[in-house]
Amino acid sequence: GHLVVTTFGEEVASSSVKVQFHGHAGQSFGAFLSKGVTFELTGDANDYTGKGLSGGGIILKVPPECSYDPSKNVIGGNANLYGATGGFLYGNGIFAERFAVRNSGATAVVEGVGDHGCEYMTGGRVVCLGETGINFAAGMSGGVAYIYDPMEQFAARCNPEMVSLETVPPRSEDAAELRGLIEQHAERTGSDLAAKLLGEWDAALPRFVKVMPDDYKRVLEAQAQQAQARDRKSVV
Repeated sequence: GHLVVTTFGEEVASSSVKVQFHGHAGQSFGAFLSKGVTFELTGDANDYTGKGLSGGGIILKVPPECSYDPSKNVIGGNANLYGATGGFLYGNGIFAERFAVRNSGATAVVEGVGDHGCEYMTGGRVVCLGETGINFAAGMSGGVAYIYDPMEQFAARCNPEMVSLETVPPRSEDAAELRGLIEQHAERTGSDLAAKLLGEWDAALPRFVKVMPDDYKRVLEAQAQQAQARDRKSVV
């Protein structure tokens, strides 16, 4: 990653260098990975995958010969995306505890997370297509998470102290963003679950819950009001 940035600069295109792996990755797979480099692992990974991710990309997908349901099996350990500042992670399976803790800018789509997901998150986007553990969004002050919640269990597992739960209206910017992320997940991982949700999108969308930090929402609303005021002045 250092060589790519020093050679091509900060404006290097995403996924300019793609490295493919097969098997079982140990601790800190893809840690601090910089923009322009993507690691694709067919297999599974241990703790701290994508720790401090700095613009690079990580793809975890299940070997085609596996007969189990990826959406019901763990593909990543604890504290994945810890302290990430940018980049993306697409994982065709469940990630364990403290997923995306202190994430400040990375985008992720996964198919389940353990306890304390998105704890102290300050930015970025996280989409979870399966169940979460308890204490989700504790201390979350920024960024947005989308949770697929067909059984309506998520509210009891989310820490409501700093966030509110919202629906995702059809034909909204949120809906377009969410669908685009799931499309990327399906394309990059071959996820059957993602393909299923996209195939029944009109029915699936109302089952998603948007996790919105209260402070972050107030900041966005204030920015929108300032922009409207500037527009009115320019017209006058």
